[in-house]
Amino acid sequence: MYTDAESPNNVSGSPPSVSPLSSSVILQREGAITQPASTPASPLSSLSSQITQLNLPSPEDCTQDPNWQATKSSVRERNAAMFNNHLMADVQFIVGSPGHTQPIPAHKYVLATGSSVFYAMFYGGLAENKKDIEVPDVEPAAFLTLLKYMYCDEIQLEADTVLATLYVAKKYIVPHLARACVNYLETSLTAKNACLLLSQSRLFEEPDLMQRCWEVIDAQAEMALRSDGFVDIDIHTLESVLSRETLNCKETHLWDAALRWASAECARRELEATPANQRRLLGPALNLIRLPAMSLEEFANGVAQTGILNPQETIDIFLHFTASSKPQLCYPIKPRQGLKTQVCHRFQSCAYRSNQWRYRGRCDSIQFSVDKRIFVVGFGLYGSSSGAADYNVKIELKRLGRVLSENNTKFFSDGSSNTFHVYFENPIQIEPECFYTASAILDGGELSYFGQEGMSEATIGSVNFQFQCSSESTNGTGVQGGQIPELIFYGPPTDD
Repeated sequence: MYTDAESPNNVSGSPPSVSPLSSSVILQREGAITQPASTPASPLSSLSSQITQLNLPSPEDCTQDPNWQATKSSVRERNAAMFNNHLMADVQFIVGSPGHTQPIPAHKYVLATGSSVFYAMFYGGLAENKKDIEVPDVEPAAFLTLLKYMYCDEIQLEADTVLATLYVAKKYIVPHLARACVNYLETSLTAKNACLLLSQSRLFEEPDLMQRCWEVIDAQAEMALRSDGFVDIDIHTLESVLSRETLNCKETHLWDAALRWASAECARRELEATPANQRRLLGPALNLIRLPAMSLEEFANGVAQTGILNPQETIDIFLHFTASSKPQLCYPIKPRQGLKTQVCHRFQSCAYRSNQWRYRGRCDSIQFSVDKRIFVVGFGLYGSSSGAADYNVKIELKRLGRVLSENNTKFFSDGSSNTFHVYFENPIQIEPECFYTASAILDGGELSYFGQEGMSEATIGSVNFQFQCSSESTNGTGVQGGQIPELIFYGPPTDD
């Protein structure tokens, strides 16, 4: 918890006692989330170019008319007219890092009614009657977002300032604004920013956001580890990721990600990125990587040639792979468990007929939605009803006509009524209450089993699926019958 409320005389707006944020600005191509930039003196710095995004009026624009009150029909409108206005202002904040400050006028009464910290600053027993208050650790754009909420009851969040706004909402104990920031971050969460947001959610003590970050990192570990923001997480978050049992990725991806982080840390400390420096900065985190869980080829062609390990460690791990009497190692041996896939079956039975369900390059497609966030990893498909056959198949997942992922792959059907699983290269994040289109185009044995007695709704664990017919289906698949009998996914754990 931030300490301003406990120190009413701290009218300088000094930073709360939390760990400083790391020092880079990370922009993601989709749903950009910007990490607040830091300066040597404070955890946050000013990005003055962002202020214009709020479309603020110039001071007194709303109050040029001496009878301006008569045009405002409510207390809210009259209060809003005072936002960022020098008229009747009795305090001024100098917001931003040195050299990038912005003066922002305000009214003590409005601020004190919206924040216990401001109340203590202005009306507490140790309050100082100081006209200018310096706030070097807050970005001007974020501070204006806070005031906009206090004066106008409006929350206007932007992707590139939401983390800074969460910081200022926590600093001045404005829980409703903080919750809005967390909700915004949760809806913007992707594999590209999950590691960075995990690092920040630990700093801001937001366990719900942390849990949502872990869901994405577990399911889309390879993408998360390769993201630009991964190299900017703190060492404690790095250790949490490397020790995670449920990550769905190869150990080589964790090794590569750790070395990327170490190289970036060398740059931050103005050190040459030598193997010795990388190892020193990784410290105990290196021993969380499960090197013995790699294949011999992965270790020999990758890790063993980086120079990170000392000669004795390299020999011991080679002996672990090849010798019957294995040496003791300081690296975990057991492979990670990863996530368990779940399967949604949408048909109650299947059948085949000699004159139906043929494949001639036509598309089988179905629409679905879920009530909880999941990650689709592939489909179950029916195969040949006239003996064993090989199939080429193109699978695709779309939302609102936009292709989210596609894969051209193959499977072998043994002629039984079993389903055969085909997978995308990476899991695809599926948001709740939105319809997605699953499609498959098969080329192989022309006669196939097909599903019947289809369900428009199915519940797997705690996830409810709903199905609708798709206009893209040109081969007969629909809710009641056809292809794509199964959706394979990662989701909330089941009791099983």
